[in-house]
Amino acid sequence: MNSSTWHAMDPEKVLHALQSNLNGLSDEEAKLRLHKFGYNKLKRRKKVSPLQIFLAQFKNTFVIMLLIAIVISVMIGWFETKAAAEPHVVLETYVDAIAIGAIVVLNAIVGFIQEFRSEKAMEAMEKLTAPKARVLRGGRDILIPATEVVPGDILLLETGVRIAADGRLLEAMDLSIDEAILTGESSPVRKTVSVFPAETPTADRKNMVFMGTHVTYGRGKAVVTSTGMNTQFGKIAEMVQIVEKEEIPLKLKIDRFSKKLGIVIIIVSIAIILLDLIRIRRIDIEIFMTAVALAVSAVPEGLPAIVTVTLALGARELAKRNAVIRRLASVETLGSTTIICSDKTGTLTKGEMTVRKIFVNNQTIEVTGTGYEPKGDFYLNGRNINPMDDPHLGLLLKIGVLCNNANYNGTRVIGDPTEGALIVAAAKGGIHKNEVETRYPRRGEIPFSSERKRMTTIHDMPDGHRVAYMKGSPETVLQLCDRVYHNGKEIKLSKAMRDKILRKNEEMASQALRVLGMAYKPISEQLTEYNKERVENNLVFVGLVGMIDPPREEVKEAVALCEQAGIKTVMITGDHKLTAMAIAKELGIMKSGLAFTGRELDNINDEEFEKIVENVSVYARVSPEHKLRIVRALKKKGHVVAMTGDGVNDAPALKQADIGVAMGITGTDVTKEASDMILADDNFATIVKAVEGGRVIYDNIRKFIRFLLALNFTELALVGSFAVIGLPLPLLPAMILWLNLVTDGPPAVALSMESPAEDVMRRPPRSPKEGILHGMIFFILASSLIQLVAEIGAFWWGFSVIGSVEKARTMVFLVACFYELIVVWNCRSESRNAFKVGFLTNKMLIIAVIISVFSTLAVIYVPTLRFMFQTVTLDPLDWAVVAFFASWGFLVVPEIFIKKKA
Repeated sequence: MNSSTWHAMDPEKVLHALQSNLNGLSDEEAKLRLHKFGYNKLKRRKKVSPLQIFLAQFKNTFVIMLLIAIVISVMIGWFETKAAAEPHVVLETYVDAIAIGAIVVLNAIVGFIQEFRSEKAMEAMEKLTAPKARVLRGGRDILIPATEVVPGDILLLETGVRIAADGRLLEAMDLSIDEAILTGESSPVRKTVSVFPAETPTADRKNMVFMGTHVTYGRGKAVVTSTGMNTQFGKIAEMVQIVEKEEIPLKLKIDRFSKKLGIVIIIVSIAIILLDLIRIRRIDIEIFMTAVALAVSAVPEGLPAIVTVTLALGARELAKRNAVIRRLASVETLGSTTIICSDKTGTLTKGEMTVRKIFVNNQTIEVTGTGYEPKGDFYLNGRNINPMDDPHLGLLLKIGVLCNNANYNGTRVIGDPTEGALIVAAAKGGIHKNEVETRYPRRGEIPFSSERKRMTTIHDMPDGHRVAYMKGSPETVLQLCDRVYHNGKEIKLSKAMRDKILRKNEEMASQALRVLGMAYKPISEQLTEYNKERVENNLVFVGLVGMIDPPREEVKEAVALCEQAGIKTVMITGDHKLTAMAIAKELGIMKSGLAFTGRELDNINDEEFEKIVENVSVYARVSPEHKLRIVRALKKKGHVVAMTGDGVNDAPALKQADIGVAMGITGTDVTKEASDMILADDNFATIVKAVEGGRVIYDNIRKFIRFLLALNFTELALVGSFAVIGLPLPLLPAMILWLNLVTDGPPAVALSMESPAEDVMRRPPRSPKEGILHGMIFFILASSLIQLVAEIGAFWWGFSVIGSVEKARTMVFLVACFYELIVVWNCRSESRNAFKVGFLTNKMLIIAVIISVFSTLAVIYVPTLRFMFQTVTLDPLDWAVVAFFASWGFLVVPEIFIKKKA
């Protein structure tokens, strides 16, 4: 068949077309197809260069304003340098530009480092693809680079092989494949050559193999149906590239705030120039430059730097709690999350199959403990029992250990998780695999297959006899049994007893347990050939074992805390609907909500889905496309969505979500690179800590923004009004910069370390539409007005009463400094004043205030600084006046001036 036959062909048609030639492609045909279909590798969109990423950091509104401020500062410096050649004047005039420039560069470097890492996502995806592949070419078994595999090649599969391309199975000998990176489910999938409908979901295509997955057991052959970007793996890679990461809410809010602030500053600056023009009927260059200087001073230069520092400090604290932040601005986003979409396996659950129930001797036994830790007890009717004292339970556990090909080292299972669960359950009862295998050596095996649904092993007994042990699907095992082990004896398996066992199987299955039946049969020592015809009949039924991938013990509490904080948890999994619902109910995720499968989602349009999306608690058997659709629908309804996951299948949805949360232990590199945050311990409960941390960080950002803006608007009003009236300037440019960076800087950073409010996890998430200044405008205006009056009073004392411009400026400077250092204590809470919060609970703020106080005093009493800032020393009466006006800061209490949230 020619190469064009393969284009977009259904796997079953490919298989039919190949029947005439099972020796593989010829070398010539392989070359033709390589030319037609291209190399079997993941293509990347045009990469964004490091320079482009760096330059993009300067597109932020605030940064543009700061760049303009630098240009204006240099212009002021040039004019003033021409007017006065004194060294201190030259230094003063360029200090603004240097300081602002340093802030801009620091901000750009931090943003560049964070965003450059996200470009590694596709590189990580490429690392997961197989470097080599065994194929059949012209009847020869050869090893070729995986990039040269083409549609029509026959892949040779064996244990440990990573699959190079998508393919339809031709042979499957006890073949199991780990498809966790595609489906998110930890249990290997048993493969078959049976025919499945074309619309069958990826997780159920048991006759297909997929690029990037790997063989855990058995062997097989598969004809390649898709390569490169046409594979399931490639489609996910394409989605990761196509999905555009939306702007972080905090960045959007600061940008919106910056634009509004810029408009206000421009209007005020133009008003000053126009008023001066009306007053003297000409444009005075000194007033013009003063207006420009005011615009520079009104921009809170320290805000981007302090926001960055706050986010970095918050990220460091979260890292100590096992939540590693990849994008700094994402720290606060989790705090505003309204819905967490979480994968089930390994995130909400342990990712380790665990035996929960055993039905033996007509009794149900509960088994405690979770995961692969050999700790747990056996309970019958609420009473703790010892398996070693119960011959029925002991026999069942022994069968589970001997009819088993997995290995267990005390903490980790190597092999099939279901078999691992049986070994761990036996270990809890004191039955250990290595000891039992020594006493009952294996003599033969009839392996499991998806068609047979059972496995049988033959062992020597200590007394010289032999016995066959079987495990498999309860229905299959029961069909091969004619007796049952009951009350220490083998008795005939009656129809009533058979029906009761089947009903018990259905009951356990309805609880989302994976159920296995156990049986045995004495074997004649003369039997030398062990096959199903001779061994698998007339067995003695022993009991049922029910197991599940259990929820993490701490997750139930974490889900409850999320609910208390107004956050809904939604389970999105590739597992079966019944299993997902059972786990969701146990965790408290599903109380009255709906459960949907991927196929059910395909049957409704987007408009219908958006009407019910907020009521759905569980999504099962979903594909990566479904996950994207779910996240987009929730975001369209106005939710801030966090998505957790570990497999490659989660990467596109993680990138689409407002904040993507990857698992640090089980997560793939692709998922981590596409995420905003990584849970180092793979623990859903860590998300709750991160939610709290995000809320605290956002609260603290609001605190220092409130603190910073109160001073900046006062400067604008004070200096602007004096310039228009014609009075001497009350503050010099160097003084203004000192107030912005030194007086405000350390306390603002200390505010970012404020302890969480008591109700931080008892209030609903804030609205994504809520502005960053929500409820604080009145506080800022009140503080600015009170400070303005206080500074005018201080200037009046120094200028009119004492008659010294230098003393008046010094007093205004000191009142501004100390007023702010008092107001900062009232910025620690939005509902309680400084006296109710206390002055000793934030040690960093105490240190910051002390540093600011002594730094300010240095400007007055250190000769060099006094010369640079043109200040003078004060006498006791002057200090008393400064203290009086500065103490007005205690009047700015949050109880009065902050609008309470509804």
